[in-house]
Amino acid sequence: MDVAGLFLAGAGAGLLAGGTTCAATQIGLLTGAIGGTPDGTAGAGSRVPRPVRQVSVFLAAKLGSHVALGALLGLLGGAVQPGPRLRGALLAAAALVLAVFALDLLGFRPARRLLRRRGAFEPGSEEPDGHCHVPRGGRSRRPVVLGAATVLVPCGLTLSAELLAVTSRSVLGGAVVMGAFVLGTAPLFGLIGVTVGRAMALLRGRLTALLAVALLAASGWTLLSGLRLGGWLPGGGGTAAADSARFVRTDGTGTQFVTVWALDRGYRPALLTARARVHTVLVLRTRHTSGHMRVFTIPSRDRDVYLPATGETRVDLGAPEPGRMRFMCASGHYPGAITFR
Repeated sequence: MDVAGLFLAGAGAGLLAGGTTCAATQIGLLTGAIGGTPDGTAGAGSRVPRPVRQVSVFLAAKLGSHVALGALLGLLGGAVQPGPRLRGALLAAAALVLAVFALDLLGFRPARRLLRRRGAFEPGSEEPDGHCHVPRGGRSRRPVVLGAATVLVPCGLTLSAELLAVTSRSVLGGAVVMGAFVLGTAPLFGLIGVTVGRAMALLRGRLTALLAVALLAASGWTLLSGLRLGGWLPGGGGTAAADSARFVRTDGTGTQFVTVWALDRGYRPALLTARARVHTVLVLRTRHTSGHMRVFTIPSRDRDVYLPATGETRVDLGAPEPGRMRFMCASGHYPGAITFR
């Protein structure tokens, strides 16, 4: 794929991700970048409202970190792709970051101390001259650090863009894909950031509680996905006997074939039962599948299987011992399991 094609593919994924998974997983960092900044201009002689400036710095830092990652992925190829357990750990860490920002918005003092916000602006506080002030260092560093940190909080479509950067096997191609992806997410992120910044200043904290609750919900959702990816959640029960009869078969050589369809909205079937200690081949089928569903993850084996948009991929599982082998998409949102008995 040429550079123009890579740019269009990355931008298209970014436009889609901006309104879905990326907005959900990274809004905590965006809110943290503008949180505590009063409305008004960015500084003396400037006509740019401060929320606009803060969001612009955040997006510029996000663009820089993703372009650097894309260049690295294009240079080193699949050797730098993180496994599911590492991604799970990163998502769990991201969930903790979201929770800290939520507690910070609620005025939880330990969270504020952790974020080193002592002396920074707090809603409703004013200096003797009647104007709100924010320490210059806090204004400049915070959006930069948090914008760059978005590279550690990937959503499902970000992983798809990273995969495209890897397959480009080019520094320029990888940088273009990831840069275009961030540019695609920028319009909605900019709108959210400016809206939140002005609303927080106008409502003087009335919106803050609602934002904090939303961030805590996103934190719990992100943590659950991370724990799934890492294989750290206890296995649940339940199988589907009817699906097992239809999607599990044995050929004349005694090899057991387990078929799973990876579709945009999950797996069909998601729960299966198969025989243990029998040579088993997992058959993964796709049909116009996109996004994070094109990466089939097996946490217990710390393995990702990359799938075509349409086609069939076979994975040799050996002769599994009795137990439950869980699987899921790259972002941990859609789980499933095969119980070997």
